[in-house]
Amino acid sequence: MSPQPQAAVGAPLSRVDGRLKVTGQALYAAEHNVDGAVHAVIVDAAIGLGRIMSINSGAAEALPGVLKVIHHRNAPKLPYRDNSGSNNPPGRRLRVFQDDRVLFHGQPVAVVVATTLEAAQHGASLVKVGYDAEQSSTDLTEAEPDEPTDYARGDAEAALRSAAVRLDLTYRTARNHHNPMEPHATIARWNGDRLTVWDKTQWVVGTQTELAAVFGLDMDAVRVISPFVGGGFGSALRCWPHVVVAALAARVTKRPVKLVLSRKQMYLGTGFRPSYEYRLRLGSDRRGRLAAAAHELDAETSSYETFTESILAAGQMLYSMPNVTQRYRTVPLDLPTPLYMRGPGFQTASFVIESAMDELAHKLGVDPIELRRRNEPNEDESSGLPFSTRRLRECYTVGAREFGWHRRNPRPRSTREGDWLIGRGMAAGVYDTARMPAQARARLDADGTAVVDAAATDMGPGTYTSQTQVAADALGLTVRTVTFRLGDSLYPPTPPHGGSMTMASVGSATLDACDKVRRQAIELAVEDRESPLYGTRADDVVVHNGRLHVKNDPTRGETYRRLLARNDRTHLEADGSFAPPSGPERHSFYGYNATFAEVAVDATLGLVRVRRVLGVYDAGRIISPKLADSQALGGMVGGIGTALLEHTVTDHRDGRIVNANLADYLVPVNADIPDLKAIYLDGEDREADPLGVKGLGELVMIGVAPAIANAVFNATGRRVRELPITAEALL
Repeated sequence: MSPQPQAAVGAPLSRVDGRLKVTGQALYAAEHNVDGAVHAVIVDAAIGLGRIMSINSGAAEALPGVLKVIHHRNAPKLPYRDNSGSNNPPGRRLRVFQDDRVLFHGQPVAVVVATTLEAAQHGASLVKVGYDAEQSSTDLTEAEPDEPTDYARGDAEAALRSAAVRLDLTYRTARNHHNPMEPHATIARWNGDRLTVWDKTQWVVGTQTELAAVFGLDMDAVRVISPFVGGGFGSALRCWPHVVVAALAARVTKRPVKLVLSRKQMYLGTGFRPSYEYRLRLGSDRRGRLAAAAHELDAETSSYETFTESILAAGQMLYSMPNVTQRYRTVPLDLPTPLYMRGPGFQTASFVIESAMDELAHKLGVDPIELRRRNEPNEDESSGLPFSTRRLRECYTVGAREFGWHRRNPRPRSTREGDWLIGRGMAAGVYDTARMPAQARARLDADGTAVVDAAATDMGPGTYTSQTQVAADALGLTVRTVTFRLGDSLYPPTPPHGGSMTMASVGSATLDACDKVRRQAIELAVEDRESPLYGTRADDVVVHNGRLHVKNDPTRGETYRRLLARNDRTHLEADGSFAPPSGPERHSFYGYNATFAEVAVDATLGLVRVRRVLGVYDAGRIISPKLADSQALGGMVGGIGTALLEHTVTDHRDGRIVNANLADYLVPVNADIPDLKAIYLDGEDREADPLGVKGLGELVMIGVAPAIANAVFNATGRRVRELPITAEALL
C-alpha cells in the first residue's frame, strides 16, 4: 500500500477532550451518577503492626443513615483465587477484612456505609478498635534485607583496586508519594453475580482481573469503567484494597457504593516511590575512561509483598565499562507496598549515577559533557545488542548550544549575582522503550465518520488526542470525524497505562485496525465496476479527507460515503493488534535525554531556586508536539519536586506518616517553576514499533534531579548526596 498522507500526526493539535474537561463534562470516578448509590468511609488502623482485639461499632450503627459497619468479624470470606495476569502479585497480597492482622499503619480495618457522606464520615469516627500492638519496623537502615538480586560482568573489585581514580559514594533518596490531583475513588454496583465498577485506574483490564480473582468470578462478569483519570503518576497501576472494600460493601448492603479516599488516606494505601540507600563505587583512568562500577542498593518493600523496579538497567548500559557488579536488596518493612512512580527505577538510578559522573568530572578537571562522551558505548554492553537508536551525543551537542553551556564557569562558587550563588549542571537520562501486546477495534460508518475503541486509559498525557491523530491519518479522515473511545473493559484489551508504553503499544494497535479498515474500503472500490477506482492497483490508492483517490491522480476517486452507500454497507470494521516480535530481542531499546539546569542559591540562607531547565530528547517520532511539550514540562516540574521538596516523613515508633497532606508534603507550585524548554530530535525508531515512537512520559523526568544537584554543587561547592536537597544541607 502507498504511504498515507500524514496531516494529523505531527501537528500541534489541542486536546480533543479539552472542552469536556474545562466545562466539567468529563466525568471522573467519583462523579458518575449511579442511581441509589450510598457512601462508604474506611476506618484506618491506628497501629503499625499487631492484631485487632475488639471492634465496637455500636455508636456508629446507631447513627441515622448508617446502613452497615463491615469488618473482619462480619465480612463474608472471599475466595481470592489465583490472579495471574492481574496487576497484583499472586499469593501474599493484602486480604481486606479477612483476618485480625494489622500489617501497617493506616490499613483498612473497617468500613462504614451510610446514605450520606457526612453520616459515613461521622460513623467512621465513632468506630472504636482495640489492638494488641507490636513494635513495627519502618526504618530502612535498621531492618534485615531479603536475598539480593545480583548482576556482574568482568571483575569489578580487581578493576577498582587497580584504578587510577576511585570514588566511593553513598546516596540516600526519600520516599515520595504520587499526589495526583484526583483522589482515588471507586463506585461499585452488583447486578446479581455481575459486578460493575467505576474506578480511578491506569489499567482497566488489570483491575477487572483482580476483582474477578478476589470474588471468584469469571472475567466477563466484571466490568471496569474509567473514561477520565485526573493524574496518576503510577499510583493507579494496580487494584488497591479500597477498590475491593467498595465492591465488598456493595455486595453486603445490596446497594451501589461510592468510596472516595481522603488526601491523607492516599498516603496510606495507594503506593509510593520507595526510599533507597545506594552505594556506588567508580573507578577510571586519569583521562576519565571508566574501568569499573560497583552498585550496592537497599530499597523499601512491604512485609507481605516484594516490590522491585528496574533500577539496575541504567548502571549496566548507560556508559561503557568492562567491569560492573550490582547488588539490589529489598528490605521488608511494616509499610504498605510501594508502587511504580513516574520514571520508576531509572529516576533513582539517574540521580546516583549522574551525580557520581559529575563528581568524577570535577575530580579529573574534565568537562562533564566531555567525560560522558569519552564513555559512550558502541553497543549495549549488558546484552551485546546494538541500540535501535542512540543519539545521546546529539542531545549533548544541541543542549549545550541552546543552554549556553560554554558560559558555565567550572570552578564552584565562582559566579555570583548579589547574595545569590549561580550554578549550572547537566545530566544524561535513559528510560526503557517498553512495548506490550495491545488490541483495538476500528469502525468506519456510512456517513464517513469513524469510531476506534481500546481499553486504554488517559491519566493526562492526551491518549484521546494522540490516538485520534493516528487513527485519522491511517483512515485518511480529519480529526473531527474520528472518535476514539477508551476506559472500558468491554473494549479490546490493552496493557497498563504506565511505563511510557501506551503510544507504542495501543497506538500501533490503533494503526493496525485503521489500516485494515482503509484497505477494506480500497479493495471494495477497486473491485466495484461502478467506482472511478475500478481496476486500479490497490497499492496505488490513498485516502485524504475521506476521499479515496489514485496517488498520482487526485481527480480519479470517490468518497467513503459514496462508496459505502452504493454498496449498501452500513459500516466497515476491523480488529487491530500489536505485539513485540516473539523470541529474543535483536536490538536494545531505550530513549535518551540530556538535561541542563541553572540554579541560584542564597549564600546566607541556603535556599535553592531553579532558574531554568532545558531538556533535549531522543524519543523517536513525536506524534503530537503540543502533548509532548505538556509531558516534558510536567516531567521537569516533577523532577524539581524530587530534587528540592518531596519527602514522606515516617514516625518510626508506629509507622505513622507525619506529613500526609499537601500542606506538609511539599510539591512545586507556580512560583517554583522557572523557564522550562524541551527540544525533540527529529527521527523515529521503526525497530521498536510501527509508529516509530519510543515513549516520552517517564524519560522527561529522568535526569532533572541530578542536573539540579550538579548545578547546586557548581553554585556552592557543596556536594549533596541525599534527596531532597535542603537548606540545612547547604549551610
